[in-house]
Amino acid sequence: MAKEVVLKQVQGITFAAKGNSNHWVIMDGSPDLGGSLAGSTPKELLLMALAGCTATDVVPILKKKRTPLQGFEMNVKANEREEHPRIFTDIHVEYVFYGDGINPSDVERAIELSTTKYCSVSAILSASAPITHSYRIEPISKLVPEHQTAS
Repeated sequence: MAKEVVLKQVQGITFAAKGNSNHWVIMDGSPDLGGSLAGSTPKELLLMALAGCTATDVVPILKKKRTPLQGFEMNVKANEREEHPRIFTDIHVEYVFYGDGINPSDVERAIELSTTKYCSVSAILSASAPITHSYRIEPISKLVPEHQTAS
């Protein structure tokens, strides 16, 4: 199936785009570039896509392993070069798992499968910037309610 996106200018460099899923996303930039800070920048969306792609691999893999995952979050940080095009020079993905009795080897295997086999966004981005990974397993007592995983 071909992936298709349509993009429409809202105002200045504020754009609305939607793809095959038929959901609109707002993109924008800073006022000095003609934007109004009304949405995420395209480069932020790239990092969100990376996080979303690997998360949609890792969480189901852990569910299949019957991991007692009670919450999950990710932190993605990227550096970019100073000259144009300001591509990412490196990206770091931190996975944070909440739950008691989570097996580190299950987590490591889920991350490995996502990053080496399943996550196409990771494969695309890693062709131009090295991507590193780390993880933390936190006890359920550190989980704040808004981060709880829906079962």
